[in-house]
Parts: sequence; C-alpha cells; structure tokens
Amino acid sequence: MASGRGTDGSVIAPDGSGRQVKLITSDDVVAYLRAHPDFFAKHIELAGELGLASAVQGPGVIDMQQAILRRLRSEIDRLKSERTEIIANSKQNQIVQNRIQAAVISIIQAPTFEKMIHVATHELPELLDVDFVTIAIEATADAPKKAASVRGIYVLAPGAIDAAIGPDKHARLRSNISGEEAFFGEIARFVQSDVLLRLRVSSGSPDGVMCFGSRNPEAFGPDMATELLFFLAKVLENTIRAWLDLPE
Repeated sequence: MASGRGTDGSVIAPDGSGRQVKLITSDDVVAYLRAHPDFFAKHIELAGELGLASAVQGPGVIDMQQAILRRLRSEIDRLKSERTEIIANSKQNQIVQNRIQAAVISIIQAPTFEKMIHVATHELPELLDVDFVTIAIEATADAPKKAASVRGIYVLAPGAIDAAIGPDKHARLRSNISGEEAFFGEIARFVQSDVLLRLRVSSGSPDGVMCFGSRNPEAFGPDMATELLFFLAKVLENTIRAWLDLPE
C-alpha cells in the first residue's frame, strides 16, 4: 500500500504489518521542540550526545548555553556520585545489621552460662569481623583483684572503668592507639583501635566493659556510629543477668 497524507496533512505510511501509521517528520520534531523549549534542559545527556552547541561567539562574548550545560553536567555527576555512595553505605549498613543479628542469636541461644561467655569472647570476633572481643569486670572494693580463670575475661581494679571511659559515660572509641593490657591482656600489643562499652549488669554487681579491638588503626574511631554495638551490649547485659539471676 502506498504512502499518503492524513486529513491534517501528516504523512501516512504502512508499517510491517500493513497497518497505516503516522510518520514523524522533521516538521513534527521542530513543532514539538518549539512547544517544549525546556526539553534539552530536562534531557541534558541527550543534548551532550547530539553535540548541541551555540553558534560561534565573538571575542568577549560568554556562551551561556555551554556554561549552563557544563553546570548541569556537573550537577548530574554530583547526584550520581551521591547515589552511588548512598547505595554503598546502605549495603554496608545491611551487612553490619546482619552480623549483629547473628551475634545476638548466638548469645541468647547459648545453652549454658559458660558457653555464652565463650560465644562472646571467642565466636563474636568472627561473626562481627573484628579481631578481638573481651569482657572486663571491676573487682569490688572489699575483694582483692585477681586474674580471671577464663581466657578473654579480665578483672579490673575498682574505678578502672570510670578512669578509662569517664564517669557516667557509656562508651569510648579510639583510633591509632596502643591497646591496654587491663582490657585486652596479652593481645593488647596487637590492638591499634578499640571500643569500650560499659556493661551495667545489675545494681548489685560492679560494672563491666565489652571490649572490641582491631589491628587496623582506623577500624574504630570517635565518629563511628554505635547504636548497633550498644544494642549488642544491652543483649549481653540482660543475658548475663538472667543466667546469674541478678536484680536489675
């Protein structure tokens, strides 16, 4: 079937199936662009691909179109970069959440108190992808300080936690440091960044700390988000309290 024209003057031609369809002509394109003067501003990538540019300007004349295009391209690049960063951070946050959930499940599913302590000090490092996790408990004022019999558990002098973290503070995060033997024992020489989280198990018992240590001097630091670690510490507090049948 031959091409023809519609009642509005548009070109009509058959497609591959024999149906009559309207062909878009250059006049149609021009008319559309005149009716939508902001088309290329909204589709800046297309403007760049088509190599659209202003006519050659004379000396001292600023090409505003090119200036706007450059600014828009820069804005698009910035937005793409921010989107990539947001996606990467979201994925990393999800990984951390999954690790904390696995750690919590391991702690609360331990069949005995001794197994729970073993999980906290021996299995959490792998689950959380950190090098070291220890627990340190202050000795009472009327009880002599002595070494704990369980690896990964340390006994501190009275007042040691307030001295390290600060009175009434819940955490200390440090980077580029030398680990303290009081909190990490013989592995302290490997610790180059750490986190101390205060454990208040019971009003009737001394405070403790959950200690995270890393060989990486930048793994932990003051700007690090601590919400998930605080959650993990609270789970450990409550689990210890339940096993030892202590009051809040």
